[in-house]
Amino acid sequence: MRVGPAADPHEADTTMSTRRLDVEIVAEGLLELLESRGVRCFFGGGAGTDFPPVIEAFAKRQALGRSGGLRPITVAHEITAVAMAHGYAMVTGEPQAVMVHTLPGTANAVGGVINAARARVPMLLLAGRTAITERGLPTSRSQGIHWAQESFDQAGLLREFVKWDYELRRGDQLETVVDRALAIACSPPAGPVYLTLPLDVIGAPMPPLTVSASPRLRPSCPSRPVPAALRRAAETLAGAANPLAITSSLGRDPTAPAALVDLADRLGLPVAETWPTHLNFPRDHPMHQGFDAGTLVGEADVIVAIESDTPWFPALAEPPPGAVVIQIDDDPLYATYPIRGFATDIGLAGHAGSTLRALAAELDRLPLDKSAFAARRRRWAAAHGRRREAWRRAGDAARDATPLDYAWISKCLGDVLDPRDVVVTEIVLDPTQACLTRPGTFFNHAHSAVLGWGPGAALGARLAHPDRTVVCAVGDGSHVFGVPTATHLTARACDLPVLFVICNNAGWERTRRATLGYAPDGWAARSPSMPLCDLAPPPAYDAICEAGGGYGERVDDPAQLPAALARALDVVRRQRRQALLDVIAR
Repeated sequence: MRVGPAADPHEADTTMSTRRLDVEIVAEGLLELLESRGVRCFFGGGAGTDFPPVIEAFAKRQALGRSGGLRPITVAHEITAVAMAHGYAMVTGEPQAVMVHTLPGTANAVGGVINAARARVPMLLLAGRTAITERGLPTSRSQGIHWAQESFDQAGLLREFVKWDYELRRGDQLETVVDRALAIACSPPAGPVYLTLPLDVIGAPMPPLTVSASPRLRPSCPSRPVPAALRRAAETLAGAANPLAITSSLGRDPTAPAALVDLADRLGLPVAETWPTHLNFPRDHPMHQGFDAGTLVGEADVIVAIESDTPWFPALAEPPPGAVVIQIDDDPLYATYPIRGFATDIGLAGHAGSTLRALAAELDRLPLDKSAFAARRRRWAAAHGRRREAWRRAGDAARDATPLDYAWISKCLGDVLDPRDVVVTEIVLDPTQACLTRPGTFFNHAHSAVLGWGPGAALGARLAHPDRTVVCAVGDGSHVFGVPTATHLTARACDLPVLFVICNNAGWERTRRATLGYAPDGWAARSPSMPLCDLAPPPAYDAICEAGGGYGERVDDPAQLPAALARALDVVRRQRRQALLDVIAR
């Protein structure tokens, strides 16, 4: 079951073939159904006393030679497990299952669920629940934790950030529950769902059950705006003197950026990426105008915001009065955000790629001043060239800075990347210095910014793409939040060689900058050590990777970074071991 345009129920096999689940306990039936529905990975994050029926079911499958379709993956911490499921679904569009331990595991997973919700990543989060019975069954409560770990509303910990939650109550409802969970997770806008599994239920005998060979509950079709709205948007764009497109997450569907390229080429439409979470537009394309829409919105008469929850920052810049704002998104109003005041003069609700293609078809029906568009293309192409030259000079100017400058680190990394390589980052990679061009090769964390997502997401991406190099570029704080011991243990155990580049400035740099912005001449600005911001003295992050069987190296000389990257990539690509560069940054 896949999210996106391919998840079209009209293309589904609707034959009524069925099969009988030949299993002994409900946990076995759960695994059989997940496998038949296309789930390939079952991430176990911090397995606890609620897991025995699932563990027994996996052991039986392995003993009987039936373990090929659904792989159990042992992960030492819930933060890593949820991020891995996120990373796998992020690059494939296919939801995976991740199970955590009752109430404590759910609590540890909440940050990852928030990220998945804001990133619109489909995920099936399973959580055990303390046994209902106090005596009389093999699954009855038998340890002190079995009372203290129960809550009145376990799902309430994360209900605001999941699309659906439920508790499995009977084995004979298993097919409906699993199919409904996966269909809702994949229906646009996609997101995580949560299913609790009481120990008494999943450990119980499985009643006779005949299930459909393929799910009868499927994701909703990707939608498209009504023709009248498309015509109005096309006419508005065709008549614009200075239009601007802004996007952050269009590349969530890797087929969608091509539609924006087509529209930009047709209209001479400049495109800005605001805090991009994906590769949304080829960064060497002449219409690409960088990563700060705030420098452009003040002159725009028509703005097309595409898959962008924050197209600009009103405190810093806003469109001029009378500018028309077109929002293209599965949910143009972002109804799950408590407050969001960006104008929506024309809201085109639906799949962004399909909507852009339909918008282009509407433009074909209009009389267009193509000479004006050509002149606009030339103007913006010249601006693109000036931007790229300025970025090149900035990267070169940073080559001798010590500690190392982020621009130089990013430039060196960009220079060694293959076009197919996948980069996962939490803010630190400077996109002006790494000219990425292919959708599906760049992933930044969701704007919810629950830190620690990057390391686990990189492992999940590598699991999904075993033939591609995956690089994780994060700050030292994000690396710590990502539970380094669990990360490197899992990378070794699951044979997931990832290159980790840690930009180590021994502190919370974004917090420092925010404090200086708030009080540029204040006490904190004059303090030799800004309170609550320093992470000094830092540990030897390279040694942590080495303890997990990987290669580690500390880099504090900017001239040595290119060679260090070459050594680390050789370890990852040829030796198939994880590697970590602890880069001393500022």
